[in-house]
Amino acid sequence: MATKNNNKSKYYLYIDECGDQNLENFNPSFPVFTLCGVLVSRENINKLENDFNALKMDFWGCRDVIIHSREIRRCKNEFINLLDPETKTRFYERVNAILSQNDVYVVVACTILKEPFIRLFSNTEDVYGLSLSYLIERSIFCVDDNCTSASIDIIFEKRGKIEDRTLIKFYNGLRVTGTKWIEPERLQERIGVFTSRAKKDNIIGLQIADLIAYPIARKVLNPDSLNPAFEIIKPNIYSSHGAMLGFKVIPH
Repeated sequence: MATKNNNKSKYYLYIDECGDQNLENFNPSFPVFTLCGVLVSRENINKLENDFNALKMDFWGCRDVIIHSREIRRCKNEFINLLDPETKTRFYERVNAILSQNDVYVVVACTILKEPFIRLFSNTEDVYGLSLSYLIERSIFCVDDNCTSASIDIIFEKRGKIEDRTLIKFYNGLRVTGTKWIEPERLQERIGVFTSRAKKDNIIGLQIADLIAYPIARKVLNPDSLNPAFEIIKPNIYSSHGAMLGFKVIPH
């Protein structure tokens, strides 16, 4: 875990992925990897936690249910109640109402198109690290736009000991080299904690990132298809001076 001194103003960047980072043997029907970040202030994460906990209490009578996009879409496990059409409609209306709050969170996301990526580069690239660099860079831009003194704590979902150690090593390298547009000193100044949490820890920010990652991946795969979930979150994608800067597709 990398740490830094706390500032009065605090943002959190919650990161989850959709798809896997395998560039050798991947599903040809889903040839993308999306890394999605949800950037939210300390004050607003409390609001989102209250909103989702209220939803969980209304639909399950407890706060312990972990919101998981894949299981929701399949109406599996805790979400078997969504097989009832009326319940499913009410659930999506509540989720959409929470995620359509435009001033509460910001989305930064990077999607790798695997087939053209391999043709242009190679199948040995660290697509998670590449995407993480973009998310960190754009999150710093966003915080710079809004507050000159805030720090960002980064929380990503645990994947495995080896994968997590590799990612922390990559992040520590970024602290030395910076990114294409962020000098290392600026990155060190902005980023506070960099750590992982398990799905079972019931971190609302990670659950929101999980919900948002899938419609972003679908938008990249099928840009002309109806995608109501993407339209809900689209206004929250980081933009500056009229340009959408928080939605990266590689290669593009």
